[in-house]
Amino acid sequence: MKILRTVRELREALAEPRAAGAAVGMVPTMGALHEGHLSLVRAARAENAVVVLSIFVNPTQFTEAADLAAYPRTEETDAALAASAGVDIVFAPDAAEMYPAGYATTVSVRGPITETLEGAGRGSAHFDGVATVVSKLLLAALPDAAYFGRKDAQQLLVVQRMVADLGIPTRIVPCPTLRDADGLALSSRNARLSGEDRARALAIPRALEAVSAAVLSGETGVAALRARAGEVLIASDLEVEYLAFVDPDTLEEVATAERPVLCAIAARAGAVRLIDNVLLGRDPERREED
Repeated sequence: MKILRTVRELREALAEPRAAGAAVGMVPTMGALHEGHLSLVRAARAENAVVVLSIFVNPTQFTEAADLAAYPRTEETDAALAASAGVDIVFAPDAAEMYPAGYATTVSVRGPITETLEGAGRGSAHFDGVATVVSKLLLAALPDAAYFGRKDAQQLLVVQRMVADLGIPTRIVPCPTLRDADGLALSSRNARLSGEDRARALAIPRALEAVSAAVLSGETGVAALRARAGEVLIASDLEVEYLAFVDPDTLEEVATAERPVLCAIAARAGAVRLIDNVLLGRDPERREED
C-alpha cells in the first residue's frame, strides 16, 4: 500500500492502472477509521481494481475551533487498518496541499439541502467546506466511484447534488449505516464519549427505532411520530438540537409519513455532538444511487 501526500503523486500513481482500464474507487474520510469506514472500503474493493482512501481533517467544514482541535488524528493506526482492508493508496495531504497560498475558491450548494438540519445549526460555511473539499478530492483522483455512508444523510445529498451540478464523472455510492451491538451508529466521535454519556446517547437509536416501529404499525402523522421519539429523547436528558421529519431527497419538512420520510436527530451527550437518522417507509439499506 502506498501513502501519498500530493495531488501530483496521486495522479501519477493512478495513471498506469487507469490507462489499462482499471476501475478506481475512492473512500473520502477524515481519518480516525472505524468499522463504518472499513465497510465503505470493502464496498469499493468489491467493485474496483484500485481503491484510494483519503485522510484529511478538513478545517473549512468545522464551525467550532474546539471541535476541530478535538478531532482525533490517528494516521499510523488508520494506515494499518486501511492496508488490512485492502486499500491500495492512502492519500493523506496536509492543509497546504489542499488549500495552497492564495487559494480563493469555494464550492457552494444552495437550497434546503444545505440550509436545513446541519446547515441551520452550523451555518452555510459547513457545507461549503464539505462541497469544496470533496470536489477537490474527486478532481484529484477522478475515481469511477466514491463511497459515502448514509449516517451523514445530508452530506450525502450535498455531494450528490454537487457532483451532478459540476458534471464530475464519478458515481456516488450510498452505503448502509453501521452500528455497534448496542445500536449506536459508528462514528469517530464515539471514542470521546464517557461511559455515562454513551449510555445516554443510546436514546438516539432507541428513538429512531420507536419511530420506525410506529410507522410499521400504521402511524403516519408526523406530530404523533415526533411525540413518540421525543418521549425517548427527553427521558435520556440529552441536549437535542433537532428532531426532524423531512423529504429524503429535498430535506423539506413534511406533515405525514405516507411517503418515504427521513427522520434525523442531532443531540449532544455531554460535550460530544452526535447525528443519526432512519429512512421511514422504504428499505433503509437500499443501494440505488438516486
